[in-house]
Amino acid sequence: MIPASDKLFAEGMTALQEGGHERALELFSEAWQEKPGHAGVAREFYGVLLALKKNGDAAYALGKWEDAGKRWMGTLRFINHPAANPRGYPFTRSEVRAKVDNLTAALTVMALTEYRRGDVASAIAGWKKILSYDPGNEEAARSLSTASKQLETLKTMPPGK
Repeated sequence: MIPASDKLFAEGMTALQEGGHERALELFSEAWQEKPGHAGVAREFYGVLLALKKNGDAAYALGKWEDAGKRWMGTLRFINHPAANPRGYPFTRSEVRAKVDNLTAALTVMALTEYRRGDVASAIAGWKKILSYDPGNEEAARSLSTASKQLETLKTMPPGK
């Protein structure tokens, strides 16, 4: 019988082969929880976390900001995991957090600009991007709620008003 930790590790490796770095880290974390010190997880975790962060950087460079935010948030989620490299990474938690914060600030400015121009739908899309990688962002959630209510009100108004 194959131990649960080995099954989880194998699923993580499959996810990794399919390009799912964050999913692989989730499965590796579950394997580690089942068997702390799991040799496969200890061997693979560093490289997968490093690749996840680099993929975030690459997505950002390509203008895929939502993808960048998701990958950086995943990096933050796992950087302090017990299986993470105890010697550290070529980046710090605070550096990745700053990338997320800068991205959020830029998307917020863009959304507010669209909102002030009267393009409420584009503003809503901007706030939804932020919430896709940072669902706990209260400012984006409040702005989205306000703009969504305004958009609904505008839809019910007769033309020319």
